Amino acid sequence: MSEPSLHLLHTQPDARLLAAWVARHHARHQRQPSDLGDALHGLLRAAFGEAAPQPFRYLDERQGLLAYTPLDADALRMQVALADPLAAQTLGLGANGVHDGYRLRPFPTQWPQGQLLGFEVRVRPTVRAAKGERDAFLHAVEQANGAPLQREAVYVQWLREHLAPREGASREAWQGAVDLLDDVHLAGYQRQQVVRRTQAAGGEVRRGRVIDGPDALLRGHLRVRDPAAFTQLLTRGVGRHRAFGFGMLLLSRAS
Repeated sequence: MSEPSLHLLHTQPDARLLAAWVARHHARHQRQPSDLGDALHGLLRAAFGEAAPQPFRYLDERQGLLAYTPLDADALRMQVALADPLAAQTLGLGANGVHDGYRLRPFPTQWPQGQLLGFEVRVRPTVRAAKGERDAFLHAVEQANGAPLQREAVYVQWLREHLAPREGASREAWQGAVDLLDDVHLAGYQRQQVVRRTQAAGGEVRRGRVIDGPDALLRGHLRVRDPAAFTQLLTRGVGRHRAFGFGMLLLSRAS
């Protein structure tokens, strides 16, 4: 059985073309709302089809977009050759037949057990509630009966629970992959409205639904507990909205 393939893709989207793509994406859905994650999801689909890389993370105009993909250099080159030309140019994959606008490098799929790594992950720490998706912190406040809570502590605990096996449920392949160290902290937070679209029936236009919630950046260190599960975790991402710019674990050497 062959080892799983994992690569890190880096592209430099064209800011002007990206803004125009977002505007067109907005108009195409009959003036339903849109957000950058929703637009980038559509852009990656237009360029790669079912092979669209995820999870991904758009950092900013200068740093570009990062994504994990199982595609190797040859397979990616084939996908770019078949991509919608405007989508490819917008993503920075190359134009006019020149496919040198991206970088792809192999990413490890075998990690030593006990390997210590720095990490950063952008997540939407939410829970499922009676009224739908709910901010994990606000939900915890409601359950605390007046006890003081810190947003950072709630979000860090949310991350720990999402990486650990669930009680009373069958363990997913990626659960229990890592242990988080005590230095995990909230490095950034904002409220953000995102748009998620219903599945279209027949020729109907997909309707957009606005969801308000947390946009949190967590940083710290982790220790690899289960190497095979860790690769599954990287490939899958953390939490919900992983196809829309959340959940990608970015790794670094332990400081």
